[in-house]
Amino acid sequence: MNTTDLLDQIAFIKEIDKVKYIQRKTKLFNSDRCENDAEHSWHLALMAMVLAEHSNEPIDVLKVVKMVLMHDIVEIDAGDVFLYDAAKNHDNTDEERLAANRIFGLLPKKQAEDFIAIWEEFEAGETNEAKFAKSMDRLEPLLQNTSNNGGTWEEFGVKYDKVYQKKSVIKEGSKTLWNYAEGLINESVEKGILKK
Repeated sequence: MNTTDLLDQIAFIKEIDKVKYIQRKTKLFNSDRCENDAEHSWHLALMAMVLAEHSNEPIDVLKVVKMVLMHDIVEIDAGDVFLYDAAKNHDNTDEERLAANRIFGLLPKKQAEDFIAIWEEFEAGETNEAKFAKSMDRLEPLLQNTSNNGGTWEEFGVKYDKVYQKKSVIKEGSKTLWNYAEGLINESVEKGILKK
């Protein structure tokens, strides 16, 4: 047994516990409690397993699960940027890249390289797996906001055009899920919980 590798892996495991403290703006289904990044990532992993058949292309589900479990770990350092933030771009990749290098860099070299590669693949959003993972990442808060009578849309004055633009990424991974999501968005307008 390589004791150094084990100690590095334990250090990483302790570090990622901090994901549980990162509060997101979106609230749990039918709740007034904000979810944290760990809850979000767990939910996406199960969604990916359950909804994989709706992917536009064949995917390696395990790779998608890895992506969604790892994608927000960088927020330990970079923080969570609200998808609809008007002051700061949600794609704060410079800060996130530094965070990825530091946090995943706690692992033994080969493992760190593998984890960073998966994180980078998710960020690039070009492979079938990354597209589907991003679909999960955009679908979950949509489901939450519709269950909470507009949730963060109402709270932060987010309008239809912005929601439609940000959520349309879903179709890159799954046209089926996008059709469902688009229906929810339009229904939310009809119900008055999303303003045009």
